[in-house]
Amino acid sequence: AQPKAAPAQIEAEVQRRKQLPHQSVERRAIISKCYKPKHPEVYTLQDSFLAPEFLEIERFCTSPGADLQGLLSYLESFSDKRIYRLPVFTEQFCQALLEELENFEQSDMPKGRPNTMNNYGVGLIPCASLPPNLNQGEFLKTLLCPGLGGACLDSHRAFVVKYALHEDLDLSSHYDNAEVTLNVSLGKEFTEGNLYFGEFNQDPSPVPQYIEVEHVWGRGLLHRGGQVHGALPIASGERWNLIVWMRSSAIRNRLCPMCRRKPELVEAEGFGDGFTEGEEQPQTVSVCALG
Repeated sequence: AQPKAAPAQIEAEVQRRKQLPHQSVERRAIISKCYKPKHPEVYTLQDSFLAPEFLEIERFCTSPGADLQGLLSYLESFSDKRIYRLPVFTEQFCQALLEELENFEQSDMPKGRPNTMNNYGVGLIPCASLPPNLNQGEFLKTLLCPGLGGACLDSHRAFVVKYALHEDLDLSSHYDNAEVTLNVSLGKEFTEGNLYFGEFNQDPSPVPQYIEVEHVWGRGLLHRGGQVHGALPIASGERWNLIVWMRSSAIRNRLCPMCRRKPELVEAEGFGDGFTEGEEQPQTVSVCALG
C-alpha cells in the first residue's frame, strides 16, 4: 500500500506548496491591519542595532585595498569548510527582537510554519534590511561564494526558529534552499544545541568529517547553503535563531540547488523561491518576510 500512497502524498505536498505564496499574502494583509507591535522600532533596521564589530567589517569591506586576508582577521573561521562566525546584532536589539517575536507568537494573528523542518518559530521577521555589504559585493563574493552567487544575491527567505524542551529540540542533517545562509543566535538562556557541519552537498565523502560550532548570542554563522548541517539537541532552556536564506537567480535558474537539475520556471507570486527573472537587482535584501 505504501508505494501506491507515495504519489498521492507527493501530489498533495506539491499542491500545498503551490498555495503557500497566496496564504502568505493573506496572512500579511491580516497582520498589517490588525497586529499591534510591542517594539515598532525594530521594524526598521538601524546602525544602532548592529554590533560595532559588524560596522567595522562593513567599513573595511568598502575601504581601498580590502582583501580576503584582511577580512578574515575580523572573523572566526572553522575548519576548511568556509564557515565563519561574526558579530551581527547588539544585546539590546536581540532582547527587543525576542520580545517582539514572543508578542507575535502569543497573539491571535495567523501564523505559518517557518519551514518544512521546524515546527516552532515564526516567518515574520521585524527588521527592514540587511546592510548592503553583507548582501552584495566583496564581502560574500570574496569570502564565500565564487560560483555561488555571492555578488548577485537578488532575493531571500527569512524566518525565526525556536528550540525548547517539549517542542523542537534539534534538527537533523540537511542543506538549505539557498546559495548563502546567515544563522544568528538571538538568545535566550540555553545549554548544548551546537550546530554541526559535514561536507558540501556536491562533494560527498565516504566517511564525512563533522565539526561542531557553538551558538553565541548576537553572533551569526555564515556558510554556504549547500553545506550539510544540523542542530544537536538542547539540554535546557530556550533558543531562538534568525535564519536568512540568500539566493541568486543567476545561479539557480541554471541549476536547482535542491534537485540539481535545470528548473522549469513557472509564474509565481513574490520571488518564487529565488527563481526570479529580470535585469535589476536590489542593493539590500529585505528581511520583512512572512513565511
